[in-house]
Amino acid sequence: MTRQEEPVSILVVDDERDIRDGCERILSRMGFRVAKAADGETGLAVLAEEPISIVLLDLKMPGLDGMELLSRVNQAHPDILVIVITGYATVETAIEAMKMGAYDFISKPFQPDQLRLTVERAMERKRLIEEAKRLERERQKTLLDLDAEKSRTRTIIRALPHGVAVTAPDGRLVLMNPAFRGLLGLEPSMAPGQHISAYVRDEGLCDLVLEISKASGKPDLAATYEFATPDERYLMGRCTQVLSEEGECLGAVMVLADITDWKALDKLKTEFLARVSHELRSPLSTIDLQLALLLGEGHADKHRDDHHLLVRAKERTQGLISLIRDLLDLSRLEWGVEKQELKEVRLNDVLSAVVESLSPQARSRNHSLSLKLPPEELEPLLADPVALESVFSNLVANAINYTPEGGAIEVEAGRDGHYLRVDVSDTGLGIEPQYLETIFDKFYRIKNEKTRYITGTGLGLSIVKSIVDGLDGKIEVASEPGKGSRFRVLLPVGEGG
Repeated sequence: MTRQEEPVSILVVDDERDIRDGCERILSRMGFRVAKAADGETGLAVLAEEPISIVLLDLKMPGLDGMELLSRVNQAHPDILVIVITGYATVETAIEAMKMGAYDFISKPFQPDQLRLTVERAMERKRLIEEAKRLERERQKTLLDLDAEKSRTRTIIRALPHGVAVTAPDGRLVLMNPAFRGLLGLEPSMAPGQHISAYVRDEGLCDLVLEISKASGKPDLAATYEFATPDERYLMGRCTQVLSEEGECLGAVMVLADITDWKALDKLKTEFLARVSHELRSPLSTIDLQLALLLGEGHADKHRDDHHLLVRAKERTQGLISLIRDLLDLSRLEWGVEKQELKEVRLNDVLSAVVESLSPQARSRNHSLSLKLPPEELEPLLADPVALESVFSNLVANAINYTPEGGAIEVEAGRDGHYLRVDVSDTGLGIEPQYLETIFDKFYRIKNEKTRYITGTGLGLSIVKSIVDGLDGKIEVASEPGKGSRFRVLLPVGEGG
């Protein structure tokens, strides 16, 4: 880095002291002034008092985590570039951070050269942004002039590492850089001036660009879109409006980045998850069976003193088996297995099997579990039978777990227009209104005094929604705290079926 009269300030926010101190040593030698914070709240305080250009941000911290701090930095300090620090287990979170506006990420453990290179790229990006802003103030009245702009503007855009394209409100592409051509495999002779669909073969991205280009002036209007190219690369596009000084929408600017490597890492994570789950399921099932035999008739008296320990061990083992089942379901969903095993499935048979298999669990808690089917058998669905059974097994198991002893669970099926409808109702704890939007998130569980002793992974409802969405269906929730919940699944069966 070229030393300036006043050094550029960088803030390092990480709960590991070694990381903070190591970054300070490296960056100080590069001529930067380094501020440090051990948590998110301290980081916000530093940002409020000092002019910071770049933030190195750990995603996993106690208290205010990195994702929340990233959101606040983007809102309060949009000019600051954020580089997230992540580990292998949080690659998916790092991708989400990039979607939220983070500039780059660096994985732990990192070498000094990696840190230097990433920070130097960020500084070059800031210089380019400042230069682009200066040129914009000098001369930028309409986007149609961009292709004939001064050579220095074209040089700046040409040097950007990501693909950049600009479109007019009617969808015509008026500017693109070499990186954009390379990512989409366009011929060097292909010039701007045609409709965006002539350059981008993905219909969804073209529709998004047109939607943003034609929208009335909204400076905060932006959207992110992922798609695959014919040569099996994954690209992420971020599209934003470009406004005139008067607030008129002049078109849209689209930035493309290659995220193929991130997708590969995500797939490795999923494969690892599946392998570990398979390896654990068999021995745990054996242990569960042996515990069941010890607790069975004729054995309880022999182990009277240790009986409560055996019961607790069996509960824990069943919890682990449930976790592994959910992880395997999640892995299958991410691999798209459900869409590859479609066959005709009769909903009556699936619901009957689910209710029969979960009846012993309901009886153990003195619940009544009933199934109400229409007089005439429902039409067959085209679905994966294992996935469909997983949907209703999760919903009924949740109803049993979250209903106090002596409650009632009812499964009712019927026809609703062009959909087959299944309602799973209970007289349980119910769900507070503020949680209804988040209960389908992965690993999310409502934690309060009433639910603290209920075991679970937080994956069940996420799996249910993924499968239902894959079948072009819908899932709806109606709940009243203290009185129970009703989960409604609607699955399409064709026009007029």
